[in-house]
Amino acid sequence: MCASGYLLTASGSAAQTGDAWIGTWTLNVAQSSFDPANLAPKSQTTKMTAAGDRVTAITDGVDADGKKTHTEITYTFDGKDNGYKGAPDPNSSRAYTRVDDHHYSYATKVNGSITTNSRVAVTPDGKTRTIVTTGRDAQGRTIRNFTVWNRAG
Repeated sequence: MCASGYLLTASGSAAQTGDAWIGTWTLNVAQSSFDPANLAPKSQTTKMTAAGDRVTAITDGVDADGKKTHTEITYTFDGKDNGYKGAPDPNSSRAYTRVDDHHYSYATKVNGSITTNSRVAVTPDGKTRTIVTTGRDAQGRTIRNFTVWNRAG
């Protein structure tokens, strides 16, 4: 799951952009599944804002070892690499592709090579966002995560 500034409110920005994912999301660890399980974060909150065709996602949380994490990324849905600040692996980037107002996908890369692919979906009521991530991390471990995020507020 990752260039900042809170430019729009969660309720106003989703209506303005038509993108259901704009807003603040809290990871529901109990409903999510992580493989390998020992890499599951203890908590995460992502704030997504939009300015024109650019989206900024800022995520704060606590990793599996109890260490605070902070990532930032600003991107457009053009399939081009965007720097991923604070990512677990150095030289990380993500390339985003929009499907529709409720779906998008992204490839996470380390040193220019794709490590994982993620598919994101927001429910029609806009209250839940799920992310399916598959691939291998930079250490070569197989990753199969299904994360459930609840809209905050």
